[in-house]
This record gives sequence, C-alpha cells and structure tokens, in this order.
Amino acid sequence: MTEDKEPTARNVCFISVVALIIGNIIQLSGEHEFAVDMSRRRLTWVPKDIPPKTKTLDLSHNYISELENSDISFLTGLKVLILSHNRIQQLDFSAFQFNWDLEYLDLSHNQLRKLSCHPVMSLKHLDLSFNDFDSLPVCKEFGNLTQLDFLGLSATRLQQLDLLPIGHLHLSGILLDLEGYSAKGNEIESLQMPITKKLQLVFPPNSLFSVQVIIRVNTLEFLELANIKLNDMNCDIFIKFLTELTRGPTLLNFALKHVETTWKCLVNIFQFLWPKPVEYLNIYNLTIVGEIRKENSTYSTTTLKALKIEDVTNRVFLFSQNELYTVFSEMNVMMLTISNTPFIHMLCPQTPSTFKFLNFTHNVFTDSVFENCSTLVRLETLILQKNGLKDLFKVGLMTKHMPSLETLDLSWNSLEFNRHEGNCVWVESIVVLNLSSNMLTDSVFRCLPPRVKVLNLQDNKIKSIPEQIRKLEALQELNVAFNSLTDLPECGTFSSLSILLIDHNSLSNPSTGFFSSCQKIRSLQAGNNPFHCSCELREFIKSVGQLSSDEVKDWPASYQCAYPDSYEGTTLKDFHMPPLSCNTTLLIVTIGVTLLVLAVTVTSLCIYLDLPWYLRMICQWTRTRHRARNIPLEELQRNLQFHAFVSYSEHDSVWVKRELLPNLEKEGIKICLHERNFLAGKSIIENIISCIEKSYKSIFVLSPNFVQSEWCHYELYFAHHKLFLKGSDNLILILLEPISQNSIPSKYHKLKALMAQRTYLEWPTEKGKRGLFWANIRAAFNMKLTLDSENNDVKT
Repeated sequence: MTEDKEPTARNVCFISVVALIIGNIIQLSGEHEFAVDMSRRRLTWVPKDIPPKTKTLDLSHNYISELENSDISFLTGLKVLILSHNRIQQLDFSAFQFNWDLEYLDLSHNQLRKLSCHPVMSLKHLDLSFNDFDSLPVCKEFGNLTQLDFLGLSATRLQQLDLLPIGHLHLSGILLDLEGYSAKGNEIESLQMPITKKLQLVFPPNSLFSVQVIIRVNTLEFLELANIKLNDMNCDIFIKFLTELTRGPTLLNFALKHVETTWKCLVNIFQFLWPKPVEYLNIYNLTIVGEIRKENSTYSTTTLKALKIEDVTNRVFLFSQNELYTVFSEMNVMMLTISNTPFIHMLCPQTPSTFKFLNFTHNVFTDSVFENCSTLVRLETLILQKNGLKDLFKVGLMTKHMPSLETLDLSWNSLEFNRHEGNCVWVESIVVLNLSSNMLTDSVFRCLPPRVKVLNLQDNKIKSIPEQIRKLEALQELNVAFNSLTDLPECGTFSSLSILLIDHNSLSNPSTGFFSSCQKIRSLQAGNNPFHCSCELREFIKSVGQLSSDEVKDWPASYQCAYPDSYEGTTLKDFHMPPLSCNTTLLIVTIGVTLLVLAVTVTSLCIYLDLPWYLRMICQWTRTRHRARNIPLEELQRNLQFHAFVSYSEHDSVWVKRELLPNLEKEGIKICLHERNFLAGKSIIENIISCIEKSYKSIFVLSPNFVQSEWCHYELYFAHHKLFLKGSDNLILILLEPISQNSIPSKYHKLKALMAQRTYLEWPTEKGKRGLFWANIRAAFNMKLTLDSENNDVKT
C-alpha cells in the first residue's frame, strides 16, 4: 500500500468510505438495481428528475446546501444515498421518513452543525464525520438503529456521556473525526465508546498531538490512528493516550497513518507496544525528523508477529547508519516489512533471529546486504525487489547461510550474470525464485538454485535456453514471458515442468519437440508471439489444438499470425493450408499422375477422332503446297482450265456419265474427271489438288458409296481447304442417295459439318422435277470465265 507523502486525514477516510461505497454499488448492480451518478455536476439543489425506481443515488462533490423533505421522499426504494463533499449546514432526518429501505447514508465532508433527529430504522451505514459539530451528533433516536453497522462522527469537544444513547449497540466500525478538536487546558476528558470491532481516530493534521482524552472501548480488535505529529516533548502524551486504548486483550491490529515523529519517540512507541497483545503493527507514511542517536532498543518478549512500515521519509541527513538499522535488525518478530524507504543497507542480526519473513521492497540495498550473515537461520521468505542489486553471483552467496530460505524475490533490480565461470552457489532450500525485470541473459541458467520449483525470469534479455546447463529436475513452473526466445524449450533439463509461460517473445515457428518431451505440461501460455503462418507451423497448431482450454491459456484469441501480411491478424485456429502445398513428395506425385492422366486422355481422344489420319492429310497438303512454291511464277498465274471438278464414288460413275456430264457439258461447262484428266507420273494426291486448283467449282456426288470411299474424302478435304484459303464459294453438294448421319464415320466430321451447314441439291427420283435440278446447278456457273486448256483459251 502506497500513500502520498503528506495527505490529510480527510482523504484517508474518504478513500475508505469510497471503497465501501463501490462495494455496495457493485453489489446493487449485480442485483440489477438502478444506480444514478450525479456527482461532480456543480449542483446547488437535488434535481427533481431522478427516476423514482432509483436504488443508489450519488450526489457527492456538489454545492448542495440543504435537503428538503420533498427532495427524496418519492424515492421509496432508495438504499444508498451519498451526499458527501457538499455544503449542507443543517439536516432534518425526517427527510428520510419515506425511504424505508435506506441502508447507506453518507453525509461526511459537509458543514453540518445541527441535526433534527428522526429514526431511520433500516440504516446500516451512517457517516457524519468531517463536519462542524461542536459535540458528537448522537441523538437518542440513534439508539433504535439496531441494524447499524458503521457510524462516522466528528466533534470539537468530547464528553463522557456523548455516546450513551448508542452504548448498547454492537458495531463493526466507528470513525471519530477529531480534526477540529481542541483540548481544554490540562483538563483530561473521557469517552466511553460503544462495543465495536474497529475504531478509527483522525486527529488535526500538521498539529502536535495534544489530545488528552481517555477513550475506553471494549472488545476492540482493530485500532487505526491518523495524523500523528510527535516530538520528544509530547511523545509521553501520545503513549499515555494509547495506554487505555491498548489495554484490552482482543486488540490484534494497530495501524498508524501519516506519522511525523522523532527517532527517539518512534523507538519509545515500539518499546511501549512490544508487550501489548497487538499482533500486527502497520505504519504508513512515516516521516522521521530531529536526530538519530543510539536508543535503548532492547525488545522484551512479545506477541507481535508482524511489523510493516511503508513510505518512509527521513529528514535527518547526518546520522549513524548502525543506530538506525540496529533497531530493526534486532526485532524479535516473525515478519518485518520496510518498503519504499531510503534505506541503503540492513544489518545482520547479532544473534539467531526470529525473522521468517523479510520484505525490503523499493529500498536502495546493494549486493553487500546480508553478506556472510549466518543468523537468519529461520528466514523463509526474503523480498528484495526494486533495490540496487547488480551481481547475481553475490546474491547467491548471500543465501548460503540461510538454510530455511524457500522464497526469494529479486525482481525489478539490475541483476546480471556475465562475469563468472561455472555455477553459482545457492542455498539448496530455495523453491520459489523471482528474477523478473532484470538484465539477465542466457547465462542465467548457469546460476540457479538446484531445487527451485517456481522460477520467474519474465522481462529479461534471454534469447535461448542453453542445452548444456545444470538439470533443474524439481522445476515445475517456468515464466520466461517478455523475453526474446525464438523457440519452445525442451524438457530434457526440466523433467518435472508442468507450467510454462512464454508469451510476448519472438516465437515464429516453434518446434513440436516440446510436446513430446514435456509430457507433464498442464498449463501453457504462449500467446502474443509473432507467429509465421506457414507449413512448418501446422504441427504446432495441431499439437496446441489437442490440448484443453484449461491447459492452453488465452487460446485462440492471443495466438495470431504476424507473417505473412496476407494472414496478419488471423488466429492460428483459423489458419489452414492444403496438405498438397506442404508435402513436396505428394505434390510431385500429384503432378506426375495428373500429367499421365492428361497424356492418356489426349491419346485416347486422338485415336477416337482419327487424328493420325488428319495429320497425314495435313502432311500431304503441306508437301504439295511446298512443291507448288517451286513452280515458276508464270505457270502459277495461268487461268482456270475447268468449270468444275467432279468427285464421286466409282460405284456412282454410271449416273455421272449418263446424267451429270451430258447435262452440264451441253451447256458449255467443262468438267474435270479423274479418269480422263489426271496426269500420269503424279501421285493421286497431287492430281486431286491440281484438278481442284484448276477448277472453278468442285462438285461432290454424295451417296453411301461416297462415304465409304477414302479417296472421295481426300477430295472433299482439299476442296474444303480451298474454300477457306481463297474465300470462294466453290463447293456444290449433290445428294444422289440419302445418307444417315450414323453411317458417316467419325473421322469424316467435315462431311457431317458440311451437310449440316451448307445447302445441298437432292437428285429427284421424279423426272418432272429434274429440269429445276439442272437449272439450279447451271445457275452456279453464271460467271463468264476464260479457261486455259493446253494454251488454248476457252470462253463461256
């Protein structure tokens, strides 16, 4: 607990009250009750628009000067009313007569001088402290508050019977504000307190203690005094004041807050309290003034178990360090806490000490503290956090003569271990070691107690855990969070490890060896690391995913991808990569099988579509065209020699010779037939191409016989090429006999396409229709052509 250096008692008590208020409000909120906060609104009166169902109303820190009966009478369900830190000067308790459920009423820190009483039977907490009452504001009606648990009062003078109306009540706490108290010369006043467990007395700040009041209280368990200013002259007055308060055997806890005293008076207070029944003595915000000299600090047998001194200011600059530290080192208590002080050292007790717990947090101790100290044989817990320790090796040596030491806290120092070879020397009894927030590196693992069970190395400069280190077989909990570790440790060295905290490090692709070697792990905290989401991380994700939420802390929210950018922010639980992209062997096999299937498929399609036949045709065409390029230019430029080339099956030659030729040639149409116009010495393919090239049109006589003729299909193929190469409409299809599409072989898909896309002429079986048939054919030869036949021009 840390307080301001010079706060007033008003703030102290207000903090206590606020804490209780918050507790009540939280409880009310948990019960779904309605709370209204109108604090710090500069209000001068109670607003009229407060919801009628309000249970908790906070009007503190405003400028309200009076409370009318009608202000809150409509809030019949009100339980908590906070009116502290306002300007109310007088109050009639009848204003609360309709608030039958009112339990908590805070009127502290106002300007109240007068009360008009009315019983509010439901009250459990009533605070009238830090007001301007002359005498204690206790009405006889307060005696009927049988549920009252806490009462805060203030007065400038005290009378013995002031609290008589509530003398029969049993309270948990009484706060008595005596900031405005003024003593009547040397007259000693007395006050009988009702039965209470806790008594808080607040004296005038910045004034020498002069209260001469005998306060009697029975069954007191906790006593707290605030604003104590002492010197060597009035120290006896304060000790006399304590005599009656500390008389009872039930007083176990005694606290002093905001104390300014001389060193001599402080030692006298210790000597006075030592034989008392007090078990726990706490001093907060202690200021030492005057001078520090040797005092009689012989401690008698005591029931005191623990002394805690927090926030010490020493205004004495020249003094003997030994005189100061001896007073504390020779105390015969079990627990001693001196924190947030300017102490630079602590002496080793001269005789075997009773200390079991020492807490010297936030001092200026160096590595030489307790050096070669062999009298702390009972010490079990030593806390030295936030000091000036630098050398871990020396600190280890310090513990050598502390055979009972189990817990050692060295956090928030500047400890290093880089200058010594070999292992450190530690007492083997240490089981809990806190080395967090230091400057330790990887070498710290060569300087650890051999039987440590709980090790905290958080917030250091550790980059890796070396493999060749002393085995810590007893280690059960390891905290290495906020370091620079790049991988999870394996448990070959930590065979008993069950709890690991390694969050906020540099883990990107942690290995999975941790899970196989650390079989006893029951809690892992490895979130908030820069995980690189790739194939290598899948095994880690799988291993973590198999653990329960109790075993993996903050999963999955704190486990997110940092790299690559495309996955940044994605939780590891939602990160997935296809197995194919992460397995090279599987990828090669898959590609090979795919290519094999593709090759088989293409080969099958080629065979099914007779691609070899088409390839041969393209080869023949290419070779013929190649030969044509070697013919002289003047020969290539000759005119056409025929009007039409006729392609037909040998089985249909009778119809060609009897019907087709006579009807066309009589009209002057010159026909090219293979049997009379093919040149000897040339291949059949060359003759076909030549005749087609020298003919204006190509006539195809289609029939089932045509379909069965391969040569006919060659002729159709090359004629179709001419159609596309020259862009001319040179094909005339004559359907001599019907052809079924199913009867056309698949390799003759061009024939199927032509019959589906082009208009063909059907040979009519009726003679009356044949005249129109021949007219249509002759119409295809309507151009006047000059034919060159053996160098003789033929005109049509």
